Amino acid sequence: MSGQFEFEEGTKVGAVFAILSDRQWHCRVCEYKHIGSTQIAGSGGIQGLKRGNRHRPGLEIKSGNHFCKTCETTTYQDKWTGQIVESVIVGSMPQAFMRRVVEALGSRDVVDRSARRPHELTVDHKLPMIRWSNKESKRQTDYTSMSDADIRQMFQLLKASNGSVSHNLLKSRACERCFKTGKRGKPLGIAYFYSGGERWEPKDKKDSAGCVGCGWHDFAEWRSNLNKALKRKP
Repeated sequence: MSGQFEFEEGTKVGAVFAILSDRQWHCRVCEYKHIGSTQIAGSGGIQGLKRGNRHRPGLEIKSGNHFCKTCETTTYQDKWTGQIVESVIVGSMPQAFMRRVVEALGSRDVVDRSARRPHELTVDHKLPMIRWSNKESKRQTDYTSMSDADIRQMFQLLKASNGSVSHNLLKSRACERCFKTGKRGKPLGIAYFYSGGERWEPKDKKDSAGCVGCGWHDFAEWRSNLNKALKRKP
């Protein structure tokens, strides 16, 4: 089965696929240590496999909590279903553009609003990549023509991993669960949505309107609306 996919030798995405290729559940805590990276969920790992690229299709990968016999506890795990999906073409984000986003958004993590150095932040597309169509992919990655207004509309800054769980990883897991189950995320455990409710409403899983109102989609807008709602309380 792996013969239909092409991976450059020594790449993390290829190493992750080698683990998932048996179509069994695999623990993120203990089964990737030999790869030498804790960022398994990102574009160089799980998300990269899901999206595919110009040379290979995307993969349908399920994620969820399951018991790990090695860890002897319930951990977050992933499983390739064996299904192939249409690839979503995503170009790498230029370093100069990332510096521009950090400057435009004030070098602050949007969740705790703390000022951080650039390497401590992740430039996050508000609309998760698993919700992108090919048309949306082109819009989200047209980095050369984006204005500062486009940046504020489409991106936010999240805390990168410093050995602990990053805000970007928390968002990624919430979006994966939402895509799979239709249950929208609850940042910090707060069940508040300024538009819509707890269920993903559109029939089309790639209708970006379904993300509006969720805190993980636009944390700053979510917090602003939450504060307004609290002020209206008697």
